[in-house]
Amino acid sequence: MVNDPIGDLIARIKNAALRGRNKLSTPASKMRARVLDVLLDEGYIRGYHLVEKPGAFPEFEIELKYFDGAPVIVEISRVSKPGRRVYSSIKDLKPVKNGLGISILSTPKGVMSDAAAREANVGGEVLCRVY
Repeated sequence: MVNDPIGDLIARIKNAALRGRNKLSTPASKMRARVLDVLLDEGYIRGYHLVEKPGAFPEFEIELKYFDGAPVIVEISRVSKPGRRVYSSIKDLKPVKNGLGISILSTPKGVMSDAAAREANVGGEVLCRVY
């Protein structure tokens, strides 16, 4: 049992990128799917799809993206944790690496990047930062 599914997803992505793996798998959930949608829309991963095996829990197979042999995701870090939730209004949300990275937020309008949250003028829980 995993207490922090987003933290588990981030750890799996970091480990696969460090090992130079093209694909990784993680248990499927709606929240992980929303975070992966944001990573896909922002161009940090190549894609993902649901794999269902009989008698087993469904999993996502994620395809990582590389540029000139280096992973596109240089650093991905968890901000809001189960023991310490971090919320941010839209005016207090700072750019990541001077705009080169993104923050992924869970807002009342869904999970979105910081740029989409600014456009929708809505704040929320800062899940992670990617650059």
